[in-house]
Parts: sequence; C-alpha cells; structure tokens
Amino acid sequence: MASNQDCEAVVDVIRSVFEEYSFTWEAEGYHADLYDLEGHYDGKSAKFFIAENDGKVVGTVGIEFFPPHPDDPCGLTESEGLRWVSGSDCSLERLYVHPSGRRLGVGRALMQHVVDVAKAAGRTQMEIWSDKRFVDAHRLYGQFGAVVVGDRILDDPDLSPEWGLALKL
Repeated sequence: MASNQDCEAVVDVIRSVFEEYSFTWEAEGYHADLYDLEGHYDGKSAKFFIAENDGKVVGTVGIEFFPPHPDDPCGLTESEGLRWVSGSDCSLERLYVHPSGRRLGVGRALMQHVVDVAKAAGRTQMEIWSDKRFVDAHRLYGQFGAVVVGDRILDDPDLSPEWGLALKL
C-alpha cells in the first residue's frame, strides 16, 4: 500500500494525465486525498497502491469499500443527489498511468490487483466511473468484464461527463 511518502510521486502521475487532457487541478478540493494518502486510504475502508518502473512511480490505483448500493434493474441508483452503480459494494478509484508507463502492462496489473483485493475482501461488484474521453481505460475495463450501465456529470471543477460501469467480481 502507498503511504504519505508517496504523495509527491502520486500527484506527479495523476497531474500528468490531468495536464494531458487539460483538466483543472484542485489541490484543496477534488484532489485533496492525494496529499494525505494515509488519511483518506486508511487500509480498511479504502486502500491505495502504486506501480513502479525502474524505481519511478508510473501508475496509481485505489479501492473503496462500502455497504452495497440498492439494486435497481436500471443499473443506477440515486441518493442525496449522487448517482451510483446499483448493487456495487466497492469502487475503483484513481487508476492513472503516467505516459511513460503506458503500453507496459501497468494499467492491467493495477486493475488486476484491485480486483484481487476486492475478491479477497468478499466483495461482489465494483463500480467504475470513468471520464468519457478515457477510451483506452474503457477498453481495459471491458477486458475485465465491466459493462457500461449509465452515465453522470461528475461534481469536479470541470463537470466531467463519465461512464458508470459495473464489474461483477
């Protein structure tokens, strides 16, 4: 698991992707979790991992655990103004690969790791929310069996349109 000693490298990886897509960086808001990994990803309700290549952090991923969202045949549920993937009891968080780490299997390895962590924790379905522009990521999620069940506008500084995917574990 990543620690607060990894925060700078984690920020570098994720910020590189945000710059690549011209997304807004919000250190005190949307990205605050990245500056205190141990505080946000406590090892129980949430975990955070990094991937390295030649001693450099090139990938990140997190997982959060929660009670199952209500199951709805439409694939999505809404509560308190938020949209969730129905029946999910964990979520993929912050899967990013630095441009220098792409095409090396880093994304696949990180995805496999969080799937394994979720299964070991007895989870049954992972929700994945992904910006609609991340076509390569959607292809990866599909290879693991994830299917699109709906979409939403994220409450981030850019009001990003996202696909919601369900991955049966």
